Amino acid sequence: MAFDRTIKIAPSILSADFANFGQEIQAIEAQGADWVHVDVMDGHFVPNLTFGPPAVAAFRKHVKTVMDVHLMIAPVDPYIEAFANAGADIITAHVEAGAHIHRTLQAIRATGAKAGVALNPGTPAEAVEHLLDMTDLICVMTVNPGFGGQKFIDMTGKVRRLREMIGDRPVHIEIDGGVDPTTAPLLAEAGADVLVAGSAVFKGGSVEKPEVYGANIRAIRAAAGGV
Repeated sequence: MAFDRTIKIAPSILSADFANFGQEIQAIEAQGADWVHVDVMDGHFVPNLTFGPPAVAAFRKHVKTVMDVHLMIAPVDPYIEAFANAGADIITAHVEAGAHIHRTLQAIRATGAKAGVALNPGTPAEAVEHLLDMTDLICVMTVNPGFGGQKFIDMTGKVRRLREMIGDRPVHIEIDGGVDPTTAPLLAEAGADVLVAGSAVFKGGSVEKPEVYGANIRAIRAAAGGV
């Protein structure tokens, strides 16, 4: 995974057809997805329950690009190794999920995965100021985590601040929540380079009509100024 700041679209498979994950993953990748985003929720840290390590390992067999695993769980540390073994390329933990985020990031990197740290809308950019040399990605939540399809919360000021703080470090800024062709340009202009989109990619399409996924991905990318 060579580092670059070009716009990357990471469809969230939380919006895919749950009975057809393998084909859905293949379809979005064939239609131009850069990464595949997997939202792991525990029904405790967030009010929803999604995928455990066995499901993630099953997804991995179909992912040819980058599997970006977002752990919305607490505690997080006991599960890092299991998700790394399941094939996660990037593991992102929430700064709010525990008292020892440094230890969490060290544990993620020790597995060989890239380490991400996520910020809820109410958490300031400064919460990660002392983590920038031990993280590969900062995920800015633009909804309160737990459900797909929520209304976008404007975090462009936070993104700008993070971009300033990151400087020339090889750290991605990822946006998760409410990304579509309307919000994408604001986020890209502020400094984001990875855009997670669920309903905005999957709406109107299916494995039988994958070209809709392609059109949706291209529309978000074009709006963000990518090619």
